[in-house]
Amino acid sequence: MSKTNLTRRGVLRTGAVAGAGLALPTYLSAASHSGFTNAPGDSTVTLGFNVPQTGPYADEGADELRAYELAVEHLNGGGDGGMLPTFSSKALDGTGILGRKVEYVTGDTQTKSDAARASAKSMIEKDGAIMITGGSSSGVAVAVQALCQEAGVIFMAGLTHSNDTTGKDKRANGFRHFFNSYMSGAALAPILADNYGNDRKAYHLTADYNWGYTTEEAVRNSTEALGWETVAAVKTPLTQTDFSSYIAPVLQSGADVLVLNHYGGNMVNSLTNAVQFGLRDKQVNGKNFEIIVPLYSRLMAKGAGANVKGIFGSTNWHWSLQDEGSKAFVKSFGTKYGFPPSQAAHTCYVQTLLYADAVTRAGSFNPCAVVEALEGFEFDGLGNGPTLYRAEDHQCFKDVLVVKGKENPTSEFDLLEIVEVTPRDQVTYDPSIFGGELGTCNPGA
Repeated sequence: MSKTNLTRRGVLRTGAVAGAGLALPTYLSAASHSGFTNAPGDSTVTLGFNVPQTGPYADEGADELRAYELAVEHLNGGGDGGMLPTFSSKALDGTGILGRKVEYVTGDTQTKSDAARASAKSMIEKDGAIMITGGSSSGVAVAVQALCQEAGVIFMAGLTHSNDTTGKDKRANGFRHFFNSYMSGAALAPILADNYGNDRKAYHLTADYNWGYTTEEAVRNSTEALGWETVAAVKTPLTQTDFSSYIAPVLQSGADVLVLNHYGGNMVNSLTNAVQFGLRDKQVNGKNFEIIVPLYSRLMAKGAGANVKGIFGSTNWHWSLQDEGSKAFVKSFGTKYGFPPSQAAHTCYVQTLLYADAVTRAGSFNPCAVVEALEGFEFDGLGNGPTLYRAEDHQCFKDVLVVKGKENPTSEFDLLEIVEVTPRDQVTYDPSIFGGELGTCNPGA
């Protein structure tokens, strides 16, 4: 259904107009008398999918949207059901959510916090979205999560890797399935030490926003604890497309490792520039020069092509996993779209199912009932093994994958290989280390 139609129905659903004839925001309208923001009617429920359709993370956003559409299809009883049969919770039955057909509206975050908030606000106030999800930037996730907390709707974060999302900026109405920077550092460091030794000098190029900062910090802390030295850490603009001027100084720094704390198109461009400068062919300090990409995705590997060969990184999920949930999702996604899903697609699909399942188990769309159903929820069958949604910070804990670029890929999709499945116990941390207060659930009205 088109956004225009959903928007029109959303305005009518509020049932209250100001004296000038303008519809009031949903959470100030007659619909709020049900006790919480955007309580659905008897036949449909509207979800808001807020993804980067333009900007440096647009490829991730496109795959996220594909996954959301597939999740809605499965929730409404279409297709082969995907992960519904493998999910350890058997609450979902393909009849929508609590008997209501699932509909959705979409927005473009543009990978900008202000644009993402405006888009989410419109979906909540005009379209009657009861849950917002999506995003491929931690800056966006933090901003939209705060908005959802204020408005009284649930935010099921999409792709966000910064510690801040469930750390200092956590909110009671927000939940993250994706792993974070700390987990990447904890999983990667032992593998890097085993392969490259403990006596290394690292140079960091870091995207200039909160995800970049926490990823740099996590990798620095974990590698320095094993004996590495950080010789420089340089911030790069998120809008940068040519990184040549940032790569050149690496050659004069004495570093023998370059850590690219970049994601999406930024990582593709910076890695390409680094290879063009011949870094991978050099020897420094008597060692082969190495490059590390802390956060990988299949889409990034495809964009960078042969440049990823042999380069280590971490990922939340990979389509080559052979558990029943992963195989079911890859089959469904591949049948519908003709290629395997990315980690962004996986986490967004799973978040949609987890929200629908929580509502069903709670027997209510009330955000506070959903929060209660998700806090401390243990589940399996969704592609990462046994997983916990920790109550203290609303962060998922599961196994983390360390991957590297394949030397001899068999196709444009088969570019990464899993070299280690790091047990979730190894990446679990005390919920207080990043600060912040979770606060209490806000149902809105």
